[in-house]
Amino acid sequence: MKKHFNTTQFLLAIIFIAVTSCQSTETNDEATNGNPKTGFTANPQFVAKQEVKTLEIGTPAPDFKLPGVDGKYYTLEDFKEAEVLIVIFTCNHCPTAQAYEDRIIALAKEYQPKGVQLIAISPNSPLGLMYEELGYSDLNDDFVDMIIRAEDQQFNFPYLYDGDSESASLKYGPVATPHAFVFDKERKLQYAGRIDGKEKPGSGNAEDLRAAIDALLSGNIPEIQETKTFGCSTKWGWKTELKAKVNAEWDAKEVSVSPIDEEGIQALLKNEDSEKLRLINVWATWCGPCKLEYPEFIVLQRMYGDRDFEFISISADSPDKEEKVLKFLQAKYSAIPNFLFSKDDKYALVEAVDKNWNGALPYSILVEPNGKVVWSHQGEVDFHALKQVIVNHPMMGRFY
Repeated sequence: MKKHFNTTQFLLAIIFIAVTSCQSTETNDEATNGNPKTGFTANPQFVAKQEVKTLEIGTPAPDFKLPGVDGKYYTLEDFKEAEVLIVIFTCNHCPTAQAYEDRIIALAKEYQPKGVQLIAISPNSPLGLMYEELGYSDLNDDFVDMIIRAEDQQFNFPYLYDGDSESASLKYGPVATPHAFVFDKERKLQYAGRIDGKEKPGSGNAEDLRAAIDALLSGNIPEIQETKTFGCSTKWGWKTELKAKVNAEWDAKEVSVSPIDEEGIQALLKNEDSEKLRLINVWATWCGPCKLEYPEFIVLQRMYGDRDFEFISISADSPDKEEKVLKFLQAKYSAIPNFLFSKDDKYALVEAVDKNWNGALPYSILVEPNGKVVWSHQGEVDFHALKQVIVNHPMMGRFY
């Protein structure tokens, strides 16, 4: 016999679901977005434009409650035992921030036994970050990618996300990443500025930051308490207009497709006409995985296209499907060199692209100038792995 809710029972059930959902979000100490742990889902919000002032020397550390990549929330109270507290505002994508990661890790390892606690906060709103700003990284600044970066680099300090409302960052006022703030036992700010003055990895040893820490551990005030800081500007939640403008400009670019034969394909693969890494993707409109992943290739072009990189597409559709191919490319804003194989002989296409390729789509290949293959893949692409191949290549790199 079927049971039915009456109106009162139905309303009570809805209220119960809503209340328990709110409780699980607010009280669970785990934090994630697309991660097995639960309790936090990133939700970047537009932030009203405002003047942001960097915290002044002698000012108490503003409190915060922020999710970390380890699944926990953190407040100042969690670090109350530390003799010295270091708060470094940093992020995934910035070349300068990446250049200092090893120094930050080494600093945390060396000073933790001395009663020093280091934490890192990502102040950037993903809403204000453009693809074109990611040319030196395999990751953006959203919460999921922060988890990946912390795991890849084996961070030995809490890495906290402030990209939803930037509530903590607005109080501290970091102007760039990285920007360091050093607090004494009473949590008064005693140093704010750079980590050291030598951005290139291996050329500095966090001298400015060490000097401030050592002074405080000795019971003294740092001789230098403020310095300028160099790096990528903080991506505040109101910096969305430029992103919208750049996206619109990309979407407005002309998209076309040209025929190409075996000789043309072989010339592309020899890559003698450019000084760039050349990524080629062979796809077709009848190939489901090809169409699903294709937009990610356009993202790669937008990320790395201003550097020594270019993306080229080759459709394996029949020559009489040019209109269909062009329609798909236009829908994906594929404003890059697009080609359609000019013959019906698919085996001729396969042999022209790669004699070791068995012909299954999709197929992608990355070649250096003069044709050296540095990466190739049949099937759907792991784009994070591919980004790492690209950005870690000697022609590219993560640093200026």
